Amino acid sequence: MPVSFLCLFGFCTPLYAAALALNESEQAYLRAHSQVSLCVDPDWWPFEQISRNGQHEGIAADLIALVAERTGLNIQLFPTVDWEASLAASQAGECMALSFLNSTPERERWLIFTEPLLEDPNVLITREDTPFISDVAQLQNVGIALPRGTAMAERFARDFPHIRIIGTASEQEALQLVVDRKADMSLRSLVVAAHTIRSEGWFNLKISGEVPGYHNQLRMGVLKSETTLRDILNKGVASITDTERMQIVARHTGMQVVAQKVTDWRLVSMLMALLLAVVITSLFWHLRLRRLNRRLAGMARTDALTGVGNRNALDEWFQHELLRARRFERPLSVIILDIDHFKAINDSQGHLVGDQVLRAMALLLQANLRETDKLFRWGGEEFLVICSETPREAALSLAQRLLEQVRSKHFEPGGRLTVSAGVACLQTQGGAPDGGQDLFQRADQALYRAKHAGRDRVESCC
Repeated sequence: MPVSFLCLFGFCTPLYAAALALNESEQAYLRAHSQVSLCVDPDWWPFEQISRNGQHEGIAADLIALVAERTGLNIQLFPTVDWEASLAASQAGECMALSFLNSTPERERWLIFTEPLLEDPNVLITREDTPFISDVAQLQNVGIALPRGTAMAERFARDFPHIRIIGTASEQEALQLVVDRKADMSLRSLVVAAHTIRSEGWFNLKISGEVPGYHNQLRMGVLKSETTLRDILNKGVASITDTERMQIVARHTGMQVVAQKVTDWRLVSMLMALLLAVVITSLFWHLRLRRLNRRLAGMARTDALTGVGNRNALDEWFQHELLRARRFERPLSVIILDIDHFKAINDSQGHLVGDQVLRAMALLLQANLRETDKLFRWGGEEFLVICSETPREAALSLAQRLLEQVRSKHFEPGGRLTVSAGVACLQTQGGAPDGGQDLFQRADQALYRAKHAGRDRVESCC
């Protein structure tokens, strides 16, 4: 890839490097590395592919070409036969960067990531006779076709273990299994889904739903040893405008229509109208499903009285944190807080006053937690805090601080209040690791001891 250079007083630096204000170490990195090897997905059109003549093509290729041009990096393709081979080559250190991928805990073992080059929602693709899917967690006895080695396959296996995953070599094969009724559904990028359904003529398929939080944030992955390279790439990514992104996406998703030599302009108009209808319909369904799912998720995960997470949200968040703590052997603690003598408030002032006290308590606790802590209503007058990356002593200190804040506040109505707290931390040594219920039970036991030791105190069971 040709690069222009700016030379002053015998010292030369790439022209875009000067424009992007690379620092001394970044400029030194460019001088020390004549090229950067890049692994890609050879078959992920229109995002990217390796053409028959060995060229990197597609949306990712054009975006990365802009980054290379503007930073002065000489990015060279390291060809592989499929995506799994690209991941293996990256892990082996044969390529310094991966082109277009989501960040996952598995990949974070050997990669660091740039800011997103492109953001794109994933949608569920089914046959046209399948009803709307509002909640994937409620599905039973279904199979989903997903390409092996992808972030979505990794996340789906973790989040929905009850759904059978059918591994495929490509996204094309995944959709073909849905067409042939060998799989119930697939999960695919909205851009790719709209393009493929149109180009393959698979109009017996449709977009049937969206999984909240399953959006592609397509980044470049860089070996952990190459932090300077990641910083340079980030400056190139930041230079790409939204208009440039939209032009690149439009160029590749409409390629098959404009590339053919057609003399019947009426037919051209019809094809363009069809393409526009597919895109508009897809975006309409995406926005509609996104709003509906956001509303349903909010109702299903939020305690109606206090506005904090309910037991559904607690179960989901805790399982995620528990898996992460076990996988990376990190500390995890929980705190259960109970309002002392709350029944007396309900009995003497009524349940409406009691509800106001619960809302005020939730606000006070939330305001005094750290950014990494999550507050949930455990039940009745009890609240639970999940403390990520928090060992026993730090959890005890946090619990004491919460008790002090409650003790110093005058609740209106309700007057002066106190709370008792039980703390438990994840145990991974000396036998089988904790399960979720074990951790909650020990926190509850600690709370019981705090209550019987005089209330307004913290006890632990770690």
